Formats: sequence, structure tokens, C-alpha cells
Amino acid sequence: MSIQDTPTLMTGLFAVVQAIFLLLLTPLFTGISRQIRAKMHSRQGPGIMQDYRDITKLLKRQSVAPRDSGFIFRVMPYVLLSSMLLLAMALPVVTTTSLFSGAGDLIIILYIFALFRFFFSLSGLDTGSPFAGIGASRELTLGVLVEPILFLGLLVVALIAGSTNIGSISAVMSQGWVSPTATFLAMLACGFATFIEMGKIPFDVAEAEQELQEGPLTEYSGSGLALVKWGIGLKQVVVAVLFLSIFFPFGSASVLTAGSLLLALGLMLVKLLVIFVLASLVENSLARGRFLLTHHVTWLGFGVAALGFVFYLTGL
Repeated sequence: MSIQDTPTLMTGLFAVVQAIFLLLLTPLFTGISRQIRAKMHSRQGPGIMQDYRDITKLLKRQSVAPRDSGFIFRVMPYVLLSSMLLLAMALPVVTTTSLFSGAGDLIIILYIFALFRFFFSLSGLDTGSPFAGIGASRELTLGVLVEPILFLGLLVVALIAGSTNIGSISAVMSQGWVSPTATFLAMLACGFATFIEMGKIPFDVAEAEQELQEGPLTEYSGSGLALVKWGIGLKQVVVAVLFLSIFFPFGSASVLTAGSLLLALGLMLVKLLVIFVLASLVENSLARGRFLLTHHVTWLGFGVAALGFVFYLTGL
């Protein structure tokens, strides 16, 4: 049965299963990243299953909120996790089209990413902690620098595909690159933005997480901290899947049969593993840079995306 002929209720069920699967898979990939980092630092490492143990342990503990915190602080973990689950439902993970097309538009996807960053930063300001406030301001600064790169890169492929629906773009790109030069430059720009959105050096440091991006997490504990950590990890997986579904959609299933879905799932897991391994290798091969110099690096990514747009206009 083709996806277009599948009843809406069934596709919705598949979308929910897909989101839950990515959620359960998230600690595995973040654990692989931690293990690669440890090996490159000549350490034993905690093991790739450590994130599962950490989340389980934190979920059993009580959350403690600062005295001056408000509603935003308490609701933020659920907003982070639910927004990424919505994207996980909308992305064409193992199929050629989006199973939840209502949230599969690129504009909506970018708005959901912005919502994620907005609540993440606002929760730091809501605590009244100066340290969390500094982390929140840095997160917002990073968003201002990175989101235009992602938007312009995705705009190029949307113009090439003639649609802003992520499923339609994936289907067109699976048939070959129409404008190879523009698509290649857009891929470089989106890959650069994906690397940053995954929280990698020089934009984040695992051994000093609280110093750069995770300052808003200073006051979180217990189950709240577990949900936030899980949501941040799920964002890494979702961003990687978004990149793969647009530029490397080969192997995706066009029909909802057991054989095609299993094959597409296996290929997607391999592609995800490659993305996380490459990101971890690059992350631990770069020197740590000053956060105030971040804009010097991100302008390079924006320039590549702008050049891709120019090549699209020329038909190359």
C-alpha cells in the first residue's frame, strides 16, 4: 500500500511510533558521542548506555525549583520534549513523504526550533540566577547567528523542489539533484548549521557545559533535569534526521510494507550513526574558541548559503 493511499489514522499512528522510536534511541546516540569523546581523550569513558542510566536515575528523583522561579521554569522541560516529538512525527525518517504533514512545512519546522530555543533561554532568565541568565543570553545570541544559515540553506532546496513541505523536498531530492552546485552549497551550509545545533565545539564544550550553552540548566534537578537532557538529546537526533532526509534521502520507503520499512530503518540508523560519529570526531579535533568570536565563524556558513542562493538564481 502506498503512503498516499494509507488511511490518515494509520499514518498518524506510524508518526507517533516513529517519534517514540527516536525518543528511545536518543540516549544511545548521545552515549556513543560521549564514548568517542572519552576515547579521543585517552579515557575509559562511561559506556554508551550511561545516558539511559542517568535519565532513569534522574526521573526517580524529586525536582527542586528556585524560590524566585515562575511558570516558565516549570513548563520548559515539557515544551522542549513535546516540540521535538512533534518534529520527530513530521520528518520523513523512513518514508519518502512526511507522515504528519501538518507540521512538515519548513517554516513551521524553523518556528518550532525557535520555540525550543526561546523557552530554553527564557527558563534561565526566569530563575533569577545571574549565571543562568548569562547562559540564556549566549543561547539567544547563538540562535541569532545560526538560524539565518539554516533558513537560507533550506530555502535554496525548497526553491529547487518547488515546495516548502519537507516530504515533497525529500521526494524530489531522492530522484537526484536538479541544481547540483546550488544544492551542494546548501548542503554545506545546512551541515554547518546542523553541527552547531547539535551543540558541538567551538559552540559548546562537554567538560564545561554550564559555561556556554547549558547555563539555563543550572537550577534544574531530578525529573525536570532528565526531561531537559532528553529533549536536548532528541534535538540532536531530529536535526541530524532533518539534514539526512533532505540531502541523503536514499533508501526511504515509498510503501508501508514490513520489508521496505525495515530496510529503510536500517539505512537510516547507519546514516545517523555516521553523522554522530563524524560530528564527534570533528568536535574533538577542534580547538576551543572564544564565544565572542563565534560570529566570525558563523558568517562563513551564511556566506556559503548565500552563494548557494546565487547559484540557484543562475540555474547552476
